[in-house]
Amino acid sequence: MQLWPGEAYPLGATYDGAGTNFAVFSEAADRIELCLLHDDGSESAVELRESDAFVRHAYLPGVMPGQRYGFRVHGPYEPARGQRCNAAKLLLDPYAKAISGSIDWGEAVYGYHFGAPDKRNDLDSAPYTMASVVVNPYFDWGDDRPPRTDYHRTVLYEAHVKGLTMRHPDLPDELRGTYAALAHPAIIGHLTELGVTALELMPVHQFVNDHRLADAGLANYWGYNTIGFFAPHNTYASWGDRGQQVLEFKSAVRALHEAGIEVILDVVYNHTAEGNHLGPTLSFRGLDNASYYRLTEDPKYYMDTTGTGNSLLMRSPHVLQMIMDSLRYWVTDMHVDGFRFDLAATLARQFHEVDRLSSFFDLVQQDPVVSQVKLIAEPWDVGEGGYQVGNFPPMWTEWNGKYRDTVRDLWRGEQGSLAEFAGRLTGSSDLYQDDGRRPLASINFVTCHDGFTLRDLVSYNEKHNAANGEDNRDGESHNRSWNCGAEGETNDPAVTELRARQMRNFLATLMLSQGVPMLSHGDEFGRTQGGNNNAYCQDNELAWVKWPSEGGAGEDGAGDEEATALAAFTRAMVWLRRDHPVFRRRRFFHGRPVEGTHDELSDIAWFTPEGAEMTRGDWDGATASAMTVFLNGNAISEPGPRGERIQDDSFLLMFNASPQDLDFVIPVNHGKEWQVVVDTSRADGLPPGTGVKAGAGQRLELKDRTLVVLQRPA
Repeated sequence: MQLWPGEAYPLGATYDGAGTNFAVFSEAADRIELCLLHDDGSESAVELRESDAFVRHAYLPGVMPGQRYGFRVHGPYEPARGQRCNAAKLLLDPYAKAISGSIDWGEAVYGYHFGAPDKRNDLDSAPYTMASVVVNPYFDWGDDRPPRTDYHRTVLYEAHVKGLTMRHPDLPDELRGTYAALAHPAIIGHLTELGVTALELMPVHQFVNDHRLADAGLANYWGYNTIGFFAPHNTYASWGDRGQQVLEFKSAVRALHEAGIEVILDVVYNHTAEGNHLGPTLSFRGLDNASYYRLTEDPKYYMDTTGTGNSLLMRSPHVLQMIMDSLRYWVTDMHVDGFRFDLAATLARQFHEVDRLSSFFDLVQQDPVVSQVKLIAEPWDVGEGGYQVGNFPPMWTEWNGKYRDTVRDLWRGEQGSLAEFAGRLTGSSDLYQDDGRRPLASINFVTCHDGFTLRDLVSYNEKHNAANGEDNRDGESHNRSWNCGAEGETNDPAVTELRARQMRNFLATLMLSQGVPMLSHGDEFGRTQGGNNNAYCQDNELAWVKWPSEGGAGEDGAGDEEATALAAFTRAMVWLRRDHPVFRRRRFFHGRPVEGTHDELSDIAWFTPEGAEMTRGDWDGATASAMTVFLNGNAISEPGPRGERIQDDSFLLMFNASPQDLDFVIPVNHGKEWQVVVDTSRADGLPPGTGVKAGAGQRLELKDRTLVVLQRPA
């Protein structure tokens, strides 16, 4: 085997058409061997003798795509000093573009003996661990272009590759649960018909199925357990894991782009799958433990602000380089359109506290590639001071947990929530306006993968997580949910009707709120997880989306007729939002008339159900749970793309979150004639264009817990 010096950059395995360059960083290593793995279980090892700035490298002519490989690192194994090198452990390349196989859990993949954790374990891990794969970087993208949908036109749809596609009746069996399924016309057709503009995929970076879960007969379904930040997860590929997963993922992105749908990745750069000091040695730990991980004052142990056992060292230049290289790779080579950063507060922990001026944010701000895509933060972690909603830098958007909580509180009847709800409905200016951000910084959601589904939110007061094997201790206990009078599934028609109305209330509120709406997959069908609010380990029909045409009802979710009706209502609300810029403003409301519009009416106004303008006392009332909001389509302050004035119809939003039917009076000075376009008390939600007309001063009776929308032409 020929061995040429090669180059120290780029890191990873880079195929150039004639051979492959290998480069890997380790400051801790004394020697590093590159091991080429053969199908008969044997391996060929060569030492990487060339070193530049702690990057060992070599070029091997004739090494082609599909070649499996790994590294063996010779160096100090001194856990008390933070070093865990062990040449008996075959290590994944941190920059591997594809990863083959899975882990066969046993003592061999650990750096210590189970019965003696202080004793070094020299069992060879190669037969039991995953392997890195050389990939072919060439792909015919054709005329692929990023959709670059503006935030104010964006509708996010959070989905799991497998969960969304596994049960779709129109997909061939061999495609279900794969990247190829995302590109299938059945899936793309549903998304486009629904009005989705961006598919936010739960983790597709290569992740690990935890040892504990495997032993319990469960699986890490969600995938927040990354081991390969450059590699698409291999089990989501329909036809192989020797690089085929890369081609299949690219094909899915290309097909989604052709339909005008952006692809956003949920990425987990805050920790890795190697866990705490008792975790396996798979990659980073064996390469250079102290350079990759945050260690405590006793370097035998790991700082953990993620709840997973470890946290990456965000002040290490090599960690920061790896993250930025990974982000750029997914944009430039894989053509994704943005990222949602899991537990993003951890990325800001350069030292201990969350620091919005940390090196990570500086690098993102300055990067000409990464700074130009959608950047969405999950603005919290489990460390001290980790809840940071509203505190991320100006170019970032955030999952708005305060929006979720307040909207849930309003519709479940929590007293005193009306005033805060008004702020969330109008874009959360208290969180985003003071640092120059706009309503579009708020990613609004009522449900997501973590917690109850929409149907379960209105069907359960308590979590029911027994299937997770943790005696119902896992998952959030304070869900701000309400079961509408019965816990779980019921045949009581009054309860089922109220639950359907509540689901329509949540969906309508989401689409009428300023900011960027995000739907959780299957909520448009009223899918259930049986009250499990932490289905991270349920890779089965409990967590997979049930599509209406599968048939059935009861414990498996909504029946076909109910599911189809809810999907139609969701679609109508998404398209109502799309057609009316007054619901997706790019600037905050002023609360006064807008200059130059010749309209004396304010851009927004608030009324009691009696039609009188709200006073401080009305807002502060302990039982306040109903109001009317006037949105003036003739007072939109932001200009169009060519500087033109934007005009729209005006709307009245009537919220009755109280447990009683109430009469609402249409305000007398804000338009003479209105048409009801949404009424969540109806089974069909009264889709736009079919409503009754109502005049100024007229009384409308709103059923308890109902939202009504009236429209007045411009």
